[in-house]
Amino acid sequence: MVQSFEALLKAPGILVLPGAFDALSARIAVKSGAKAVYMTGFGVAGAGFGVPDIGLVNAEQMTERVRAIAGSVAPVPLIADGDNGHGGPLNVARLVRAYEQSGAQCIQLEDQVSPKRCGHMEGKEVIPLAEAAAKIRAASEARTSKAFKIMARTDARATHDLDEALRRGEAFLKAGADILFIEAPRSEDELALVAKTFSGTPLVANLVEDGKTPMLSPEALQQMGYKIALYPISALLAASAALEQVYAKLLGTKAEARARITFQQYNEIVGLADFLATAKRFEAH
Repeated sequence: MVQSFEALLKAPGILVLPGAFDALSARIAVKSGAKAVYMTGFGVAGAGFGVPDIGLVNAEQMTERVRAIAGSVAPVPLIADGDNGHGGPLNVARLVRAYEQSGAQCIQLEDQVSPKRCGHMEGKEVIPLAEAAAKIRAASEARTSKAFKIMARTDARATHDLDEALRRGEAFLKAGADILFIEAPRSEDELALVAKTFSGTPLVANLVEDGKTPMLSPEALQQMGYKIALYPISALLAASAALEQVYAKLLGTKAEARARITFQQYNEIVGLADFLATAKRFEAH
């Protein structure tokens, strides 16, 4: 029996959310037993547009992907990455309405500046707390149904410290967020502190291969108090390795046999360093 995302949040146990980057990967996730699917902006940028996750894909392009993926897995819920809302509170409100109308049941919004970066990259920046809370307030008020959930993410652990990340989490809840996503805690102790601070709130643990957060099991995270174990790029890294093998065989070249590529290798494939170097060159003039 398919349950809505709202029902899944209320059900006992931890929810494992696999990341999908297109309609095909989302359908395979559902066929494999996923109760809900997460649309990864990181994966959409790379798989859909061949670019790194540094804010190069616009709101309209992301909304089109939401519509395609939500339609491919319906009625299984889709949780969709909305990045930093692609602007101020009015932009956020517009994006929320677009995602809701396109079939998503939850939007994830973060407090990074524009252009943003993947949560496990270096060099991130966040906007002031008041501005970030205003975006969450705009998102909460823009939805037509409370069944459409607002997942509020902060990247302040990297830019400031864990105390600031917790402070932002409190502010986001007051602004209307339904789910909290404290990005990139760096130890089990930090994960536990987040869970203790927000006991009773649905919490996300973001589990990125080669990332900054310990890769704990869903069972361990559930014991801590987490509701969602998110694996945004596991399939993307494995699929990239499989593509290397297939193309190398077809073309008579060699590729390393491996279950997945690394986070760093993926960023090399999509040219992250070149994009950042170009941006730095523009800033220097």
